[in-house]
Amino acid sequence: MTNNSTPSTDATWTGMVPVEDTALAVTDTGGPGIPVVYLNGQFATQGYWRRVITELGSGWRHITYDERARGRKSQRSKDYSFEAAVRDVDAVLAARGVDRAVVVGWSYGALVAAHWARRNPERALGAVLVDGAYPYDWLDEAMELRIRKLFRRMGWFTPLLRPTGITPRMTAEQQAMSNIELGRLSRESELGPVLDDITVPVRYVVASGASFGSHGDEQEQIRTSLATVTARNPNIRSTKVASNHGAILKKDFGAVSEAVREVAASDGGGR
Repeated sequence: MTNNSTPSTDATWTGMVPVEDTALAVTDTGGPGIPVVYLNGQFATQGYWRRVITELGSGWRHITYDERARGRKSQRSKDYSFEAAVRDVDAVLAARGVDRAVVVGWSYGALVAAHWARRNPERALGAVLVDGAYPYDWLDEAMELRIRKLFRRMGWFTPLLRPTGITPRMTAEQQAMSNIELGRLSRESELGPVLDDITVPVRYVVASGASFGSHGDEQEQIRTSLATVTARNPNIRSTKVASNHGAILKKDFGAVSEAVREVAASDGGGR
Protein backbone atom coordinates (compact mmCIF):
# COMPACT_ATOMS: atom_id res chain seq x y z
CA MET A 1 0.00 0.00 0.00
CA THR A 2 1.29 3.46 -0.81
CA ASN A 3 0.88 6.22 1.73
CA ASN A 4 0.68 9.00 -0.89
CA SER A 5 2.34 11.53 1.39
CA THR A 6 5.24 13.81 0.74
CA PRO A 7 8.62 12.55 1.96
CA SER A 8 9.32 12.99 5.65
CA THR A 9 12.32 12.45 7.84
CA ASP A 10 12.54 9.43 10.06
CA ALA A 11 12.91 11.63 13.13
CA THR A 12 9.90 12.54 15.24
CA TRP A 13 8.78 16.14 14.76
CA THR A 14 7.06 18.04 17.55
CA GLY A 15 5.90 21.62 17.15
CA MET A 16 3.08 24.10 16.74
CA VAL A 17 0.89 24.22 13.63
CA PRO A 18 -0.85 27.59 13.04
CA VAL A 19 -4.55 27.18 12.23
CA GLU A 20 -6.87 30.17 11.70
CA ASP A 21 -6.75 32.20 14.95
CA THR A 22 -4.91 29.57 16.97
CA ALA A 23 -2.07 27.03 16.92
CA LEU A 24 -2.10 23.32 17.71
CA ALA A 25 0.56 21.18 19.38
CA VAL A 26 1.39 18.37 16.95
CA THR A 27 3.62 15.29 17.08
CA ASP A 28 4.55 13.42 13.89
CA THR A 29 6.78 10.34 14.06
CA GLY A 30 7.62 10.70 10.37
CA GLY A 31 8.97 7.92 8.24
CA PRO A 32 7.59 6.11 5.15
CA GLY A 33 4.87 4.13 6.94
CA ILE A 34 1.13 4.48 6.40
CA PRO A 35 0.03 7.75 8.07
CA VAL A 36 -2.42 7.43 10.95
CA VAL A 37 -3.94 10.58 12.44
CA TYR A 38 -5.44 10.27 15.91
CA LEU A 39 -8.43 12.40 16.97
CA ASN A 40 -8.87 12.87 20.69
CA GLY A 41 -11.86 12.71 22.95
CA GLN A 42 -13.68 15.98 23.49
CA PHE A 43 -11.43 17.33 26.25
CA ALA A 44 -8.65 14.73 26.08
CA THR A 45 -5.06 15.01 24.86
CA GLN A 46 -2.78 13.21 22.45
CA GLY A 47 -1.11 11.31 25.29
CA TYR A 48 -4.13 9.01 25.49
CA TRP A 49 -2.95 7.25 22.31
CA ARG A 50 0.47 6.16 23.52
CA ARG A 51 -0.47 2.51 24.10
CA VAL A 52 -2.10 2.19 20.69
CA ILE A 53 0.94 3.78 19.03
CA THR A 54 3.34 1.49 20.89
CA GLU A 55 1.28 -1.56 19.95
CA LEU A 56 1.26 -0.64 16.24
CA GLY A 57 4.97 0.11 16.30
CA SER A 58 7.39 2.10 14.22
CA GLY A 59 6.22 0.74 10.87
CA TRP A 60 3.46 3.35 10.83
CA ARG A 61 3.59 7.13 10.68
CA HIS A 62 1.74 8.35 13.77
CA ILE A 63 0.34 11.90 13.87
CA THR A 64 -1.23 13.17 17.09
CA TYR A 65 -2.29 16.63 18.17
CA ASP A 66 -4.12 18.51 20.90
CA GLU A 67 -7.26 20.32 19.78
CA ARG A 68 -7.90 24.01 20.38
CA ALA A 69 -7.27 24.99 24.02
CA ARG A 70 -6.56 21.39 24.96
CA GLY A 71 -3.36 19.99 26.42
CA ARG A 72 -0.56 22.18 27.72
CA LYS A 73 0.34 24.03 24.52
CA SER A 74 -2.51 24.27 22.00
CA GLN A 75 -3.78 27.83 22.05
CA ARG A 76 -7.23 29.28 22.67
CA SER A 77 -9.59 30.16 19.83
CA LYS A 78 -12.81 32.03 19.19
CA ASP A 79 -14.20 28.91 17.51
CA TYR A 80 -14.63 25.60 19.36
CA SER A 81 -17.30 24.28 17.02
CA PHE A 82 -17.44 20.80 15.56
CA GLU A 83 -16.78 22.20 12.10
CA ALA A 84 -13.59 23.79 13.40
CA ALA A 85 -12.52 20.38 14.69
CA VAL A 86 -13.05 18.85 11.23
CA ARG A 87 -11.12 21.70 9.59
CA ASP A 88 -8.26 21.11 12.01
CA VAL A 89 -7.76 17.58 10.63
CA ASP A 90 -7.15 19.05 7.18
CA ALA A 91 -4.89 21.75 8.57
CA VAL A 92 -2.68 19.30 10.46
CA LEU A 93 -2.38 16.90 7.53
CA ALA A 94 -1.58 19.73 5.16
CA ALA A 95 1.08 21.11 7.49
CA ARG A 96 2.72 17.70 7.70
CA GLY A 97 2.49 17.07 3.95
CA VAL A 98 0.12 14.10 4.19
CA ASP A 99 -2.40 13.49 1.41
CA ARG A 100 -4.00 10.23 2.59
CA ALA A 101 -4.29 8.71 6.04
CA VAL A 102 -6.17 6.36 8.32
CA VAL A 103 -8.24 8.42 10.78
CA VAL A 104 -8.70 7.04 14.29
CA GLY A 105 -11.02 8.80 16.71
CA TRP A 106 -12.16 8.12 20.25
CA SER A 107 -15.47 9.45 21.65
CA TYR A 108 -15.92 12.98 20.22
CA GLY A 109 -12.98 12.25 17.92
CA ALA A 110 -14.90 9.31 16.46
CA LEU A 111 -17.60 11.69 15.23
CA VAL A 112 -14.94 13.96 13.73
CA ALA A 113 -13.34 10.94 12.04
CA ALA A 114 -16.67 9.77 10.60
CA HIS A 115 -17.43 13.17 9.10
CA TRP A 116 -13.92 13.56 7.72
CA ALA A 117 -13.97 10.09 6.15
CA ARG A 118 -17.33 10.75 4.54
CA ARG A 119 -16.21 14.11 3.12
CA ASN A 120 -12.84 12.81 1.93
CA PRO A 121 -13.32 9.36 0.38
CA GLU A 122 -10.25 9.74 -1.83
CA ARG A 123 -8.05 10.77 1.09
CA ALA A 124 -9.27 8.46 3.85
CA LEU A 125 -7.55 5.07 3.80
CA GLY A 126 -10.10 4.01 6.40
CA ALA A 127 -11.51 5.02 9.77
CA VAL A 128 -11.48 3.48 13.24
CA LEU A 129 -14.23 4.80 15.51
CA VAL A 130 -13.56 4.04 19.18
CA ASP A 131 -16.75 4.09 21.26
CA GLY A 132 -18.28 7.11 19.57
CA ALA A 133 -20.27 8.27 16.54
CA TYR A 134 -23.44 6.36 17.45
CA PRO A 135 -26.59 7.71 15.75
CA TYR A 136 -28.94 8.02 18.70
CA ASP A 137 -31.27 10.75 19.95
CA TRP A 138 -29.91 11.11 23.47
CA LEU A 139 -30.15 14.89 23.72
CA ASP A 140 -33.41 16.41 24.95
CA GLU A 141 -34.19 19.44 27.11
CA ALA A 142 -33.62 17.52 30.33
CA MET A 143 -30.25 16.23 29.14
CA GLU A 144 -29.20 19.67 27.97
CA LEU A 145 -29.98 21.03 31.45
CA ARG A 146 -28.05 18.18 33.02
CA ILE A 147 -25.00 18.95 30.86
CA ARG A 148 -25.05 22.63 31.78
CA LYS A 149 -25.33 21.81 35.50
CA LEU A 150 -22.49 19.30 35.28
CA PHE A 151 -20.04 21.75 33.75
CA ARG A 152 -21.09 24.54 36.11
CA ARG A 153 -20.37 22.25 39.06
CA MET A 154 -16.96 21.41 37.63
CA GLY A 155 -16.20 25.04 36.85
CA TRP A 156 -14.72 25.91 40.25
CA PHE A 157 -11.85 23.40 40.15
CA THR A 158 -11.09 22.73 36.47
CA PRO A 159 -9.15 26.03 36.06
CA LEU A 160 -6.80 24.83 38.81
CA LEU A 161 -5.81 21.86 36.63
CA ARG A 162 -5.26 23.78 33.40
CA PRO A 163 -1.48 24.15 33.82
CA THR A 164 -1.21 20.35 33.81
CA GLY A 165 -3.09 20.00 30.52
CA ILE A 166 -5.66 17.71 32.11
CA THR A 167 -8.51 20.17 31.59
CA PRO A 168 -9.14 22.47 28.61
CA ARG A 169 -8.63 26.23 28.69
CA MET A 170 -12.31 26.76 27.97
CA THR A 171 -15.09 28.20 30.08
CA ALA A 172 -17.76 25.97 31.60
CA GLU A 173 -20.25 27.38 29.10
CA GLN A 174 -17.97 26.65 26.16
CA GLN A 175 -17.48 23.08 27.32
CA ALA A 176 -21.21 22.61 27.86
CA MET A 177 -22.03 24.00 24.41
CA SER A 178 -19.49 21.67 22.79
CA ASN A 179 -21.18 18.71 24.48
CA ILE A 180 -24.64 19.91 23.50
CA GLU A 181 -23.54 20.35 19.90
CA LEU A 182 -22.24 16.78 20.02
CA GLY A 183 -25.69 15.61 21.09
CA ARG A 184 -27.36 17.46 18.24
CA LEU A 185 -24.94 16.06 15.66
CA SER A 186 -25.40 12.54 17.07
CA ARG A 187 -29.12 12.42 16.35
CA GLU A 188 -30.08 9.62 14.01
CA SER A 189 -31.43 12.10 11.46
CA GLU A 190 -28.08 13.92 11.45
CA LEU A 191 -25.49 11.16 11.86
CA GLY A 192 -27.32 8.30 10.14
CA PRO A 193 -26.93 9.73 6.61
CA VAL A 194 -23.26 10.52 7.26
CA LEU A 195 -22.53 6.90 8.17
CA ASP A 196 -24.63 5.58 5.30
CA ASP A 197 -22.57 7.59 2.82
CA ILE A 198 -19.14 6.41 3.97
CA THR A 199 -17.43 4.42 1.22
CA VAL A 200 -14.13 3.57 2.92
CA PRO A 201 -13.47 0.73 5.39
CA VAL A 202 -14.67 1.55 8.91
CA ARG A 203 -14.22 -0.41 12.12
CA TYR A 204 -16.02 0.46 15.35
CA VAL A 205 -14.41 -0.63 18.60
CA VAL A 206 -17.31 -0.66 21.05
CA ALA A 207 -16.84 -0.36 24.81
CA SER A 208 -19.05 -1.84 27.53
CA GLY A 209 -20.84 -0.31 30.50
CA ALA A 210 -21.19 3.31 31.51
CA SER A 211 -19.21 6.45 30.73
CA PHE A 212 -18.56 9.66 32.65
CA GLY A 213 -21.82 11.54 33.12
CA SER A 214 -24.07 8.66 32.03
CA HIS A 215 -26.65 6.98 34.27
CA GLY A 216 -27.55 3.31 34.43
CA ASP A 217 -27.60 1.64 31.04
CA GLU A 218 -27.84 4.89 29.03
CA GLN A 219 -24.56 4.27 27.26
CA GLU A 220 -25.43 0.70 26.35
CA GLN A 221 -28.73 1.89 24.92
CA ILE A 222 -26.89 4.39 22.74
CA ARG A 223 -24.59 1.66 21.45
CA THR A 224 -27.54 -0.45 20.27
CA SER A 225 -28.00 2.00 17.40
CA LEU A 226 -24.89 0.59 15.75
CA ALA A 227 -26.75 -2.53 14.58
CA THR A 228 -28.75 -0.54 12.03
CA VAL A 229 -25.56 1.17 10.82
CA THR A 230 -23.71 -2.05 10.07
CA ALA A 231 -26.84 -3.55 8.49
CA ARG A 232 -27.15 -0.65 6.02
CA ASN A 233 -23.50 -0.09 5.12
CA PRO A 234 -21.30 -3.13 4.36
CA ASN A 235 -18.16 -0.99 4.66
CA ILE A 236 -18.76 -0.68 8.41
CA ARG A 237 -18.04 -3.45 10.92
CA SER A 238 -17.74 -3.52 14.68
CA THR A 239 -16.15 -5.40 17.54
CA LYS A 240 -17.16 -5.31 21.21
CA VAL A 241 -14.62 -5.15 24.03
CA ALA A 242 -14.94 -5.52 27.80
CA SER A 243 -13.55 -2.19 29.02
CA ASN A 244 -15.66 0.90 29.60
CA HIS A 245 -15.57 4.16 27.69
CA GLY A 246 -12.90 5.84 29.79
CA ALA A 247 -10.58 2.82 29.97
CA ILE A 248 -10.82 1.53 26.41
CA LEU A 249 -7.56 3.10 25.18
CA LYS A 250 -5.75 1.78 28.26
CA LYS A 251 -7.13 -1.74 28.45
CA ASP A 252 -8.21 -2.58 24.90
CA PHE A 253 -5.53 -0.76 22.92
CA GLY A 254 -4.81 -4.08 21.22
CA ALA A 255 -8.29 -4.17 19.70
CA VAL A 256 -7.91 -0.59 18.50
CA SER A 257 -4.53 -1.38 16.94
CA GLU A 258 -5.94 -4.44 15.22
CA ALA A 259 -8.78 -2.35 13.80
CA VAL A 260 -6.22 0.07 12.34
CA ARG A 261 -4.44 -2.84 10.66
CA GLU A 262 -7.74 -4.17 9.30
CA VAL A 263 -8.89 -0.92 7.68
CA ALA A 264 -5.45 -0.30 6.20
CA ALA A 265 -5.40 -3.79 4.71
CA SER A 266 -8.97 -3.40 3.44
CA ASP A 267 -7.94 -0.35 1.44
CA GLY A 268 -6.27 -2.79 -0.90
CA GLY A 269 -3.11 -0.88 -1.65
CA GLY A 270 -4.63 2.49 -2.48
CA ARG A 271 -7.49 3.46 -4.69
